[in-house]
Amino acid sequence: MQFLFTLQITHYKQYPPNVSKVYSYFECRHKKGAQFNEVVFFGLQYLLKRYIAGCVVTEEKIQEAKVFYQMHFKQKVFDEEGWRKLLERYDGRLPIRIKAVPEGRIIPRGNVLFTVENTDPDFYWLTNYIETMLVQMWYPITVATISREFKKILAKHLKATSGSLEGLEFKLHDFGYRGVSSQESAALGGAAHLVNFCSTDTVAGLLMAQRYYNCPMAGFSIPAAEHSTIISWGRNREKEAYEYLLDQFPTGPMAVVSDSYDIFKACKHIWGDKLKERVMERSEDSMLVIRPDSGDPTETLLGVIKILEECFTCSVNSVGYKVLPSYLRIIQGDGIDLCSVEKVSWSAENVFFGCGSALLQKINRDTLNCAFKCSYVETNGKGMDVYKQPVTDPSKGSKRGRLSLRRNSDGLIETVERGVGKPEEDMLVTVFENGTILQEYSLDEIRKNARLWEEDLKELLANCLAYFIH
Repeated sequence: MQFLFTLQITHYKQYPPNVSKVYSYFECRHKKGAQFNEVVFFGLQYLLKRYIAGCVVTEEKIQEAKVFYQMHFKQKVFDEEGWRKLLERYDGRLPIRIKAVPEGRIIPRGNVLFTVENTDPDFYWLTNYIETMLVQMWYPITVATISREFKKILAKHLKATSGSLEGLEFKLHDFGYRGVSSQESAALGGAAHLVNFCSTDTVAGLLMAQRYYNCPMAGFSIPAAEHSTIISWGRNREKEAYEYLLDQFPTGPMAVVSDSYDIFKACKHIWGDKLKERVMERSEDSMLVIRPDSGDPTETLLGVIKILEECFTCSVNSVGYKVLPSYLRIIQGDGIDLCSVEKVSWSAENVFFGCGSALLQKINRDTLNCAFKCSYVETNGKGMDVYKQPVTDPSKGSKRGRLSLRRNSDGLIETVERGVGKPEEDMLVTVFENGTILQEYSLDEIRKNARLWEEDLKELLANCLAYFIH
């Protein structure tokens, strides 16, 4: 009863008399010149389970809301009668139907992603009452979409410079936990990244995947140093700090941030000289991962690789690109965004990437132009297609009537408006009705829906204009 804007409290007084049905939809509007042309649908199942399913209305909540909104508006506008009727008739369950795209599906922008309608004519006002909660879908959709765009770029470079996609799911590590606005943001965003990758430090995302998407362990990490564990040894004992870490973690991969002072000196004089033999003793399963954490990502990364190439024996892979020895890799953990990933031109086998705010925080609802709009109503028993069409911004025009989603004769996904779609062609699935979740998806199913297809890779490689350093 609290997941709304103030303005939605009084909407039950504003609809036409004798209205019995309000039908609305959610989309990521198409925008000319947009950076992303398709989106990954993810996160609805969490919102339904967490906030909307089951008995969500109680007498105690009605009384609490009555007092709260009396103070807020300074007049009696809260629909106490309507909410009590809902409590008595449905035991506090919401008489709402939601149809949605299966989670993980890749949908071109400008198409319907889910629809919402009331199932009881007395509760026409409920459809848009829950808009505020449902529009928060913009966040997991946007993170999952950006994460997949990272994956496309990394796949392009990995395939072009190694000949395979082995290890792709571990190439982008989520470092974004401490850079987000809340625990729930970390959970939603962290889980959205896990649709595409299996590498993360964001525990909240793992717990969400476990609790809401039936995945016991969705992501993995390795022991890793941070600046505090290095600088606590003092600047003059940097070598001892690194050596101690090698002693503490003799087996299994380990990452060491190495730019607390000078990343280039650390690589050349400590890792590449004083501790060289200790590094070479490690196996592929116990690789040392050196982490630069500042500076221009491209310049720093290439500088580090050049130094390591001078200090250690590199090999050439099957497609002619240089590869560091199997016991040594690099993770670039700061300043990564889509543009800087695109610039990296060494063999992608050598490098893992970390991403923080660019993945989980440097986004908003307008990144994908997410919107929730009413498109159909019934009044006095008659249906009417409705829409908005602001003269000052045609891009904000909305869809009309009942909607369905289908593949057309050319195999392209499109939205069918005005209720003329064929039910047997509709890609939207009823996931929620009258307080009950009817369809659930596991993270494994979602990952399969969101995977990169062979045609995706062919297109990426065909458009690969970057040059690589041999």
